[in-house]
Amino acid sequence: MHKVEDADTGEIYHTNVACKLLNLKTAQCSDYARRHKFVPDCMKLTPKSAGNLAWLPPSCAYRLRADGEPLPEWHYLVCGDRDAVHKAGISVAGKVVSETVAGPLENHIVWPYGEDEDEGDLEPDGPAPWETK
Repeated sequence: MHKVEDADTGEIYHTNVACKLLNLKTAQCSDYARRHKFVPDCMKLTPKSAGNLAWLPPSCAYRLRADGEPLPEWHYLVCGDRDAVHKAGISVAGKVVSETVAGPLENHIVWPYGEDEDEGDLEPDGPAPWETK
């Protein structure tokens, strides 16, 4: 998933924009073996590198392993069912758009995991981080 970084603060904003290789129905890379040929900056995650990437979602298996935490029951490596992640509602399948049609990433910023916006205050406290001041 693509991120937007505030140039002034370094804060990372999550988006609902997926890599062009992500199959939006299965949430799997459509060409994992050759992904670097098409997406040169695609990162290879390991438990070691994941421990240094604060922007990874809390459900990321590499992040969980880096933190010494167990994988959740819906994870394929635990249950052996590739559909379990979808049944649990954790998958991005059907919830994201491809970078090939998304347009500006700033238009696709989503709220962080599990944090609900105060429904009574839908107006931002100032300009969006990507807007000039």
